Amino acid sequence: MKESILDVLLYLFEHYFTEDADLVRDRDSLQSGLLQAGFSPAETSKAFDWLDALAAQPPAAAVPRANGPTRLFSPREEAKLDVECRGFLLFLEQHGVIDADRRELVVDRAMALDQDELDLDDLKWVVLMVLFNQPGAEAAYAWMETQMFVDEPETVH
Repeated sequence: MKESILDVLLYLFEHYFTEDADLVRDRDSLQSGLLQAGFSPAETSKAFDWLDALAAQPPAAAVPRANGPTRLFSPREEAKLDVECRGFLLFLEQHGVIDADRRELVVDRAMALDQDELDLDDLKWVVLMVLFNQPGAEAAYAWMETQMFVDEPETVH
């Protein structure tokens, strides 16, 4: 059986959300599909709670803040998001892929996962899911999608 919320979210994202975004699926049919795929009811429920919390967030203002303040991470965030993850968030923000509000949403959703720590690949998936859910983030989503399987991020112009 698959155990983490992130596994459930990735399965949903890869098999349902990106296949046909216009196709409306109800929660019961999605849960049934997840249970058939081998996910536990508890993890499935937690994944839907995670998605509900993401959907409840107001859309980011998408107003770039040039030379804004530096984000300091709490000890709990530093324990979960290693230097590589924090550096990647800074890279995304400095290059205009995400703004400060979207960064905070990414950090919030990363912290809500049931893992003690996330690696860079896990964080990239969280960023992709957040951007997928944000209106006006289509270009950032498309760029991020191209970066999913690249070791070194491509420079943003």
